[in-house]
Amino acid sequence: MYNREKISTIAKKYSGTLHYLNMTQEEKTQIEERIVEVLKTVYDPEIPVNVYDLGLIYKIDLKEDGDLDMDMTLTAPACPAADFIMEDVRQKVESVTGVNSANINLVFEPVWDQSMMSEEARVELGF
Repeated sequence: MYNREKISTIAKKYSGTLHYLNMTQEEKTQIEERIVEVLKTVYDPEIPVNVYDLGLIYKIDLKEDGDLDMDMTLTAPACPAADFIMEDVRQKVESVTGVNSANINLVFEPVWDQSMMSEEARVELGF
């Protein structure tokens, strides 16, 4: 019989994804950092800045079991690339070791504006 501390160190592998039974805060932080790294590879085809630096990611909530809840928005509700961007985000965050599943919520509150962009994004876009 394993105690809780031992169980927290056990991970099982199936379907090519590492599933944590109970991750430490350090493991959670490392996984969240990798999530941000992959989000920085997702671009709106019409804008030369990634979705993270554009400020389109509102919430990254990784649970101890590896399930991810993420809130994101788009620069405009009628964005023609919405489906492409959402699927790219989903595929990339689910590819991060330690993320079991990703629930990506498209939200429009608060409304996105240019003040949400990183300094690097503003420079890239000439603001």
